[in-house]
Amino acid sequence: MSKLHLVFGGRVTDPQTLDFTDPSKLDVVGIYADYAAAEKAWRAAAHRTVDDAEMKYVVVHLHRLLEPDLDKTQA
Repeated sequence: MSKLHLVFGGRVTDPQTLDFTDPSKLDVVGIYADYAAAEKAWRAAAHRTVDDAEMKYVVVHLHRLLEPDLDKTQA
């Protein structure tokens, strides 16, 4: 299985949390087959909004959600 990664972001109530103010307005950047590509997309998206402290972008390891036991056996 590919190690899929989701990159998305949006406005948060507090920059130190992941409490998005309106989930219906999330900016879904994309799904990537490896972490390096996801990190590159995350950096580009975060850079576009660097002056807005209430905007936050994240990388989610989808492969860990889809097969949580797989990472434990490969450690």
